[in-house]
Amino acid sequence: MHFTSEQRLDDDVIEREFTLGEIPGILWTPASAPASTPTPLILLGHPPLGLRKMYPRMVGRARQAVADGFAAATIELPGSGERPRLDALEQARADLRRAVQAGEPVSEEIIDALVLPLVEQAVPEWQAALDALLAVPGIGGPVGYSGGVISIGIRLAVVEPRIKAAGLFAGSFVPRAMFEEARRVTIPLHVLLQWDDEGNDRQAALDLFDAFGSEEKSLYANMGGHTGVPQFAGDDAARFFHRHLK
Repeated sequence: MHFTSEQRLDDDVIEREFTLGEIPGILWTPASAPASTPTPLILLGHPPLGLRKMYPRMVGRARQAVADGFAAATIELPGSGERPRLDALEQARADLRRAVQAGEPVSEEIIDALVLPLVEQAVPEWQAALDALLAVPGIGGPVGYSGGVISIGIRLAVVEPRIKAAGLFAGSFVPRAMFEEARRVTIPLHVLLQWDDEGNDRQAALDLFDAFGSEEKSLYANMGGHTGVPQFAGDDAARFFHRHLK
């Protein structure tokens, strides 16, 4: 991991950009954290729209996490932002746009092509980033995962034992194969669902929640579309992570 910039935001937050090989990322840490006590870490997932485009939302989430006593970090997803484009993902995105514009249902073949290659490449990168982040002085476990592409969160919850709790957003397409993986998830889960999400199959989201194998799992459903998540939903998620990571 190579830090490329550092700035102090207008509150008690240090923001450091870094690269991990070809992967850009950002780490946010409390400026006044006690050196004697490692700060728990929350990995911030996001949709594959590019970190620069997502930055205003990401920094808001990171500031909240730091205010709650955590460090927060994110990395650029494969094929997004300034990273090289992946031909298979670009084709799947084009097929998705065509289906949506034509008013056609999005087929399972499109969903598989859109999501599964992203999961296969992104999850090992998140694990490599976690290795590097936990080696940064002042950062320690336990670790949580929050938001982003829900299938990435599912895979990480299954294969990464250092992640002890996850807050997932039921707002993206889910391949049928991920339902089987969901049954292997055992960590505590906080799942957010926007009831009127125009791009999300509500019944599929409910079926996915039912499939999760966790003994502790909570579903928080709010009225409104994809971008209408109420402010207090963040407060609920903060309490969840505080309970499991502090």
